[in-house]
Amino acid sequence: MTRHDRVWRDRAWRAMGALLCGGSCAAAMGLGEAPLAIPFFPLALLGLVLMTHGKRVATALRAERRGHGHTADVIHAERIRRHRRRLD
Repeated sequence: MTRHDRVWRDRAWRAMGALLCGGSCAAAMGLGEAPLAIPFFPLALLGLVLMTHGKRVATALRAERRGHGHTADVIHAERIRRHRRRLD
């Protein structure tokens, strides 16, 4: 996988976060002060996290889903592997 592919994938995750955040905020504003707008708040927060961290969120979720007790260690190892590939 080339660097261009990784950058594109990260930007796609960030764009998905922007769409999720913007869409949920627009839907909540459309509902006004109705209690139905409350479920859109977590979606907006998820969108903010995706916009900030990009595909690292997917890596963390994948590691957590597979039952890794040391998610941070797994993410750190992934970054080290990626860095080694970049040096090659």
